[in-house]
Amino acid sequence: MSPTLAGILFIGSLVLALVLTHRPLGDYMYRVYTGTRHNAVERVIYRAIGVRPDTEQRWSVYARGVLAFSLVSVLFLYGLQRLQDKLFLSLGMAPVTDHVAWNTAISFVTNTNWQAYSGESTMGHLVQMAGLAVQNFVSASVGMAVAVALVRGFARNRTENLGNFWVDLVRGTLRVLLPIAFVGAIVLVAGGLVQNFAEPHTVATLTGGRQAITGGPVASQEVIKELGTNGGGFYNTNSAHPFENAARWTDWFEIFLILLIPFSMPRTFGRMVGQVRQGYAIVAVMATLALASVALTNVFELSGGATVPQAVGAAMEGKEVRFGVSNSATFAAATTLTSTGAVNSFHDSYTPLGGMMTMFNMMLGEVAPGGVGAGLYGMLVLAVITVFVAGLMVGRTPEYLGKKIGAREIKLASMYFLVTPVLVLIGTALAMGSAEQRASMLNGGPHGLSEVLYAFTSASNNNGSAFGGITVNTPWYDTALGLCMAFGRFLPIIFVLALAGSLARQAPVPESAGTLPTHRPQFVGMVVGVTIVLVALTFLPALALGPLAEGIH
Repeated sequence: MSPTLAGILFIGSLVLALVLTHRPLGDYMYRVYTGTRHNAVERVIYRAIGVRPDTEQRWSVYARGVLAFSLVSVLFLYGLQRLQDKLFLSLGMAPVTDHVAWNTAISFVTNTNWQAYSGESTMGHLVQMAGLAVQNFVSASVGMAVAVALVRGFARNRTENLGNFWVDLVRGTLRVLLPIAFVGAIVLVAGGLVQNFAEPHTVATLTGGRQAITGGPVASQEVIKELGTNGGGFYNTNSAHPFENAARWTDWFEIFLILLIPFSMPRTFGRMVGQVRQGYAIVAVMATLALASVALTNVFELSGGATVPQAVGAAMEGKEVRFGVSNSATFAAATTLTSTGAVNSFHDSYTPLGGMMTMFNMMLGEVAPGGVGAGLYGMLVLAVITVFVAGLMVGRTPEYLGKKIGAREIKLASMYFLVTPVLVLIGTALAMGSAEQRASMLNGGPHGLSEVLYAFTSASNNNGSAFGGITVNTPWYDTALGLCMAFGRFLPIIFVLALAGSLARQAPVPESAGTLPTHRPQFVGMVVGVTIVLVALTFLPALALGPLAEGIH
């Protein structure tokens, strides 16, 4: 079987699996977030944290809950790292340095999980379990809660209430993420991933006898990572390591987990607004962008459009022989289209245009299908911008799902969209303008710029993957990238919740002959076009100086 045909079958089977699972999972999440009954475990948690679960919140109270929970999480995780040598299960690890602890705390609380360190040699078991693994769950659940709050803004009328953040957080964690992670971990253990809780021991890996430290709940961390909630891994080589990704079928399963929840949430959206076809339109936009990206990334990598790949006949540098070129390209596209950040190959070694696609995927705004929750609310913001643009074309007040998109709504949507480009471009400019920071680049010229551009794109979009080739474990980079992660996460959340509150207060607008149908292929094409045009206008100059310049060199 040719590599191209094998890659097509690999992608086709993923599409089929997602088609079969998105409806039952989407319907299940609809019941989770609209149900009124609280189970026994949830009631205990609510009493412990002093929450009245049946009391709903305005958008500003909901936002304060998100920010307060995240701030406490950052402080707790920072302290845990700085004091780990004085805690049990530290495995003799020294305290994490202040700038790495800051960067890591912000990273995991913002669901970015960028790692400026090697997990196996820096963090003890307690920090890994009580700190990082917990944030893998709850930070993702925060994103899901914000998405659900925005959907309630569309679904409700003449109200200030968007639900209860603490209830949404607890339900998303206990009823959605934990069950999937539990089943997924069993599947991966069956596939050969390590799952133990022994003292670390040194073993020879399959890479020519190179030594690595094992120990700790590796399989559990891996499945949490692939659920779209973790860009980090126990081993520094991430999902390229056989203990984190053992075979081609586990590679397939991890990609499936990456895409599972983000592609299912539009179904939840459609059920909550009472128009399932609206959910189909949103998932169609996501699927169109995703399939185009996967196809282009595969084409660029399989064609080997660079000097060395053309000379040797394949672009295998930085890729595992177990997975091959096509499966590695598909994994790279999936991980950068979502806020996952896991990698099974090194993007720094990709062909210039293949590496550009991984950056472009993140520059789309992590919406195709995007992160857990974050992808849905990002795509809904783009839908709002699209109906506004369409309204300008016909000279009519834009409407979406029976809600008018006025000055306040479009300002909030615009500020949401502008946050990450500002962070990416300013951060890259500051790094490239300093000789000291340029010294961190492994390569010069366009490829060196790509390394820096990728780092700030990944951090600002809360992706967590790394291009490689750049040394970011310095006080300046740890601080700068940490700020990008924080602002790139929480400013958009504030704008989304403010938009949700504005929409929920409105009275419904009845449909008329002039109402733009937002469930038809025409609208799907418009949203796709607006998304690509906005990204192109914003990032094309930077891409032209980096991967495009390298590709035509």
